[in-house]
Amino acid sequence: MIRRLRERKGFDSPRRLLARTAMIEGRLIVCIGSSWDYDPTSKHHVMKRLARRNTVLWVNYHASRKPGRTRGDLGHALRVLRKVGRGLIPVSPTLHQLTPLVIPGASRPSLSRLHERLVIAQIRRAVARLNPARRKPIQVWTFAPDVPFLAGALDEECFIYYCVDEFTLFDGFDARRIADLERRQLARADLVITSAETLYENRRTRHPNVVLVRHGVEFDHFAAAWRKRLPPPQDLAEIPRPLFGYVGLIHHWVDVELLAETARKRPYYSFVLIGDVRTDVTPLRDLDNVFLLGRRPYADLPAYCSAFAAGLMLFRQNELSRHVNPIKMAEYLAAGLPVISTPLPEAARFPGPIRFAASPRAFARACDAVLTARETLDRAAIARCVADQDWNAKVEHISQLVQSAARNASPVRSKPVREVLPIREHMAPASRRRPEAITDEHDRDRPDKAATVTTEPRP
Repeated sequence: MIRRLRERKGFDSPRRLLARTAMIEGRLIVCIGSSWDYDPTSKHHVMKRLARRNTVLWVNYHASRKPGRTRGDLGHALRVLRKVGRGLIPVSPTLHQLTPLVIPGASRPSLSRLHERLVIAQIRRAVARLNPARRKPIQVWTFAPDVPFLAGALDEECFIYYCVDEFTLFDGFDARRIADLERRQLARADLVITSAETLYENRRTRHPNVVLVRHGVEFDHFAAAWRKRLPPPQDLAEIPRPLFGYVGLIHHWVDVELLAETARKRPYYSFVLIGDVRTDVTPLRDLDNVFLLGRRPYADLPAYCSAFAAGLMLFRQNELSRHVNPIKMAEYLAAGLPVISTPLPEAARFPGPIRFAASPRAFARACDAVLTARETLDRAAIARCVADQDWNAKVEHISQLVQSAARNASPVRSKPVREVLPIREHMAPASRRRPEAITDEHDRDRPDKAATVTTEPRP
């Protein structure tokens, strides 16, 4: 009988019904992030799932950092300007991207006010097109640390700050300006989501509703690397084995000197880097066993992983890397790969075959150890270490937190900001906030907290 019922159109199991009630739906979600066209990051994974039951307006926000005069920055600025005039660009029927005209790094009060007016006016026009007659409640989710002026500007039911990096430590960012804007943003947010323990600890005393939700992984996508017999990509065919692979943006946080010295110590190993190059890689250019393949489609990454002996994490050892929760770590493990990584606080919590190495000598020896253990490698067992970290479950958990925050949002959110004022003038006073207090065992006995917060259960 139960089986026949399940076969009927529209029947849902209790588990499916629970998932449906847990997910946000029927909203217009304005997401402030970096470019939609970048390689998939946490914000892409979250918004793609929310777009299944909501309308998402993704705002390509490029004002946090003032561009320099480098060829890379100038090229990026030209690409952004080409998209500014295109208005709303559909990605799917329920997800659109908008690239507003901005004033990057505006620090003078007059420029800052003009920048705010420009951004709000453009987003309001886009919202009016996507949400005529305001039939859908609006939520604002910002992954940028410097948009406090948007809080209340769209008459939203909640304003969410999703913090995934310590932006004051990024090259080219005005640290004092970003820190000040983030402080104001924290004062206006209804919920602060953090992706790493250090980010959580640095903000839990500055906001009464801070949560820790670590990144997820598209498990089935990367598990194809060991579940299926994927043919190796053509551009790997002529590269000598074994292959040690890095996948991701090659930016200033990648320790190219460490990799170069490791490659010199093991000239009979091949080191393959997949991703756009945004930093100086001169130390790698004259090495015959280092291969810079450039960016590859996300859909093809499991095939590359299937050819690797190990996945590499090459973060420099500095203050920035202390706050990183590396998505690639979980993706390597889901692909059944052992991992060799520089020491990272967040990486240390992962189970599975992860070897940490802080020097070229240690990195080379870790590569040797991976090959020694290759005959007994069980890729399915490695993948099971992160099987419960799928993005679908993460977004359901986040949805519950956001819906709770929306029910208890600050009263300042009940009235739209009709006129764009300087940040300091339209910031909500702390006395007007009435956030919900959420308790769990992790925080119950910590008297030093400014307010009770919640974290996700630790794996």
